[in-house]
Amino acid sequence: MKIISDLHIHSRFSRATSSDLSIVNLVKYAKMKGLHLLGTGDFTHPAWLRELKNELKEDGTGILKTDDGFPFILSGEIASIYSQDNALRRIHNILLCPDFATAEQVHETLKGKHVKIDADGRPICGISCPELVETLKGINSRIEIIPAHIWTPWFSLFGSKSGFDRIEDCFQDQTKNIHALETGLSSDPAMNWRLSQLDRFSLVSFSDSHSFWPWRIGREATIFELKEITYDNLIKALRTKEGLVETIEVDPSYGKYHYDGHRDCNISLSPEESKKLRNICPVCGRPLTIGVLHRVEELADRPEGFLPKDSRPFRSVVPLSEIISFALGASMSSSKVWGEYSKLVGAFGSELGVLFDADKEKLRNTTESKIAELINKMGNNNIKIKPGYDGVYGEIETESVRRSRKKSVIKPQKRLVDF
Repeated sequence: MKIISDLHIHSRFSRATSSDLSIVNLVKYAKMKGLHLLGTGDFTHPAWLRELKNELKEDGTGILKTDDGFPFILSGEIASIYSQDNALRRIHNILLCPDFATAEQVHETLKGKHVKIDADGRPICGISCPELVETLKGINSRIEIIPAHIWTPWFSLFGSKSGFDRIEDCFQDQTKNIHALETGLSSDPAMNWRLSQLDRFSLVSFSDSHSFWPWRIGREATIFELKEITYDNLIKALRTKEGLVETIEVDPSYGKYHYDGHRDCNISLSPEESKKLRNICPVCGRPLTIGVLHRVEELADRPEGFLPKDSRPFRSVVPLSEIISFALGASMSSSKVWGEYSKLVGAFGSELGVLFDADKEKLRNTTESKIAELINKMGNNNIKIKPGYDGVYGEIETESVRRSRKKSVIKPQKRLVDF
């Protein structure tokens, strides 16, 4: 059984999320996207857990289901902020939980450690990563902990602003209980394959969505092949890679932290350009936010293009709404874009059906030629993305914009201190 899953999302109880996030909306748009399994997100929040208990039913498999049978798995995210080795560490971890009873135990344990679980859907705690893993495993060994978006500068395992250089430095003796790593929007498996220290881990991709809209939910996903959707089967696949088939990735340039830069200064730089400037912003003179590509280069011990022997394939996509929006020159939330989106999803069954399985001739007969052309280009990896940086998403580029960018030369501007 092929299962396209997105196990890292958030509820409306997390900061900066849609107030309309509900199980009903999540199911509606997950089906539209072409997903078969969702994480609940934020099971550590008491109000959301109560809602989950009302909306979802347990059947003994560790998979929760709506009345019409759509499956969920209890998931959440915890932000650990603590000091180690004279540095402030800010690490996010995804949690997968087998049942409501265990979720209640997690609540009680976190409260006992003075974590304000009702303050945010992604609670902040002062518990170090080794202590967090040991504590959760002490509650139930079936709980799975997955380091989240492992390259993001500010909040991750390898983040340039608050992370570590080695997994063992972060999780110490609890590294034995870490089996999978989430690559995040700004990296893809090929970038992670350059680090031999990651070979033993399963690489997974999820959306970290803060809304149910189809340009967010399922924009990254992991595909499993399981005899039956059960919690234990899924965890076995994560721990052994058996049954983990492939991942769906956005082009890493699309992510908000692929390149180095400064958002306030409108400065975006490749690692090579940053190094020439000694990682200093040419506008304000402060240190740049070092992005994922740069950080991978720092830690890589293999050349680009290296393929580990047990690697899983991946497919790169751009969200369909983004493609339509670019082709029509209209907002993703506009009725014009929604009209084309609905037409395509209706013709091919789901967004992923459009992006991966659409017959070219039927595609041309269903939508405008420029939209069909972009979808076909994406399938051939011919869509170019202007890299995201310092919290700014990447954007699809036209050929003329690419030519102008190649010709441009970054010249450090004078600062007040220079006068």
